[in-house]
Amino acid sequence: MTVSSSETSLSTFFLPGPTYVRPEVLAAMTHPMISHRATGFEELYERLQGGLRAIFRTSRPVYVSSSSATGLMEAAVRAAPAGPLLCLVGGAFGERFHKLATRCERESDVHQVPLGAPFDLNAVEAALRARRYSAVTVVHSESSTGVLTDVREIAALARAHGAMTIVDCVTSAGAGLVDADGWGVDFALTGSQKAMALPPGLAFGVASEAFAQAARGARSRGMYLDLVEFEEFHAKRQTPNTPALPLLFALDAQLDHIAQEGLEARFARHAAMLERTVAWAEACGARLPGMGILAPAGARSLTVSSVTLPAGVDGKQIVKAVGARGYTIGGGYGPLASRCVRIGHMGDHTLEGLERCLAVCEAAIGEAV
Repeated sequence: MTVSSSETSLSTFFLPGPTYVRPEVLAAMTHPMISHRATGFEELYERLQGGLRAIFRTSRPVYVSSSSATGLMEAAVRAAPAGPLLCLVGGAFGERFHKLATRCERESDVHQVPLGAPFDLNAVEAALRARRYSAVTVVHSESSTGVLTDVREIAALARAHGAMTIVDCVTSAGAGLVDADGWGVDFALTGSQKAMALPPGLAFGVASEAFAQAARGARSRGMYLDLVEFEEFHAKRQTPNTPALPLLFALDAQLDHIAQEGLEARFARHAAMLERTVAWAEACGARLPGMGILAPAGARSLTVSSVTLPAGVDGKQIVKAVGARGYTIGGGYGPLASRCVRIGHMGDHTLEGLERCLAVCEAAIGEAV
């Protein structure tokens, strides 16, 4: 299947991030520049806060950083209370937390599960009992494997053992999945280029009051990504440093679009796209043994599916073959590169668009068997 001329205006970009960005959002980036220390910016900042708070389900300030999400991951690691960190690792982005802790000279331990496996809460609790930790790092939706973690339960376990929780919500925020206040998370962060369907270059974070207070005592929190400064400048409806204004104009347009759709409707659309992807993979697996979804039922991301391939079919070849048909998907991440492909069904994608992508993937896999 190739993309016809009548389909060229439709999204064919199903990478697990960055994801498809609507032309209207891209056009918003051409807005003339404004002063980031003037009233006009403060009004823009306040308007953005309303939409961002709804996405995170929080009453706390939402920090806006002109960086990738990794910037706020590092900021949170640097600002975490003194003491060792427990890093829950189930894929590449859980591992990134551990690498950041090491580079920032924070003592840390790793609790690791096999790729594609969810965390066993009893095992996590045992790790928390074995040593006193200041904070636990965890990825909500691990985009390298497509596994979804029960953050509410992890946060409750951490809190019961005197630890705070730092959560990567990069492929969940904006898909109706995040409840920072309700889950008792101490720091939640995301990036602009995933489920929020924006260009890369912005990161957003929410700190609990306790985490924000603890940050003031952190000795090596740096300057550019200092969460204390984010908190202080928020009170002035500003960012600490010159922000990426064109991206904020895009954010303003996209938050309005998300509000018009409604977060519950957005959640339902993402759930429907996951359901369709699972049904497709299972139907293909009935004919092509070995094909399916890597993550187990009950622990699947609404936004990214890692699809296992039949024996002898190479993931890199499938990505290339799908690309030749005019569609972009992701390869398996790291050790999964040869046996998986990843489909990003997030942001502003629709079931109709996803159906076309799945048909192209099925044709490419069928030819490779």
